[in-house]
Amino acid sequence: MRCPYCRVDNDKVIDTRACEDGFAVRRRRVCQTCGRRYTTQERLEEAVMKVVKKDAGREPFEREKIKFGLAKACWKRPVSEDQIESLVAAIETEIYTDFENEIESRQIGQLIMQRLADVDQVAYVRFASVYREFKDVRDFVDELEPMLRKARH
Repeated sequence: MRCPYCRVDNDKVIDTRACEDGFAVRRRRVCQTCGRRYTTQERLEEAVMKVVKKDAGREPFEREKIKFGLAKACWKRPVSEDQIESLVAAIETEIYTDFENEIESRQIGQLIMQRLADVDQVAYVRFASVYREFKDVRDFVDELEPMLRKARH
């Protein structure tokens, strides 16, 4: 590694730590030539996951879109920021574990709904109403009936 100060490739690693939940490594280095210290980070280089949209277009996967959708669905609900972040992390892990290079937006929506139903039913129905593009009250009733049947038993 070249020193950012003197540009000489003569350094020594003095500390190494895992960061970002083990997905990156932080290394503290000292240049053997000029004596200055600097920090580097190593990250896993992942293949870019593509999302196949309804119109068959493709765009890069962005975890922030999932977080934004969940935050909107959970607005004014007893769901903490930590719970939302945990949901996003679990969904992202499942996507990268179960899919190679592409995933359909429909599949992402299903993953979100499966996990959100266990956290908050009102947030689940809010998300479903946007995701499934409910047109009228009947669509809400159709979505709620299985939940109500399950609650009775």
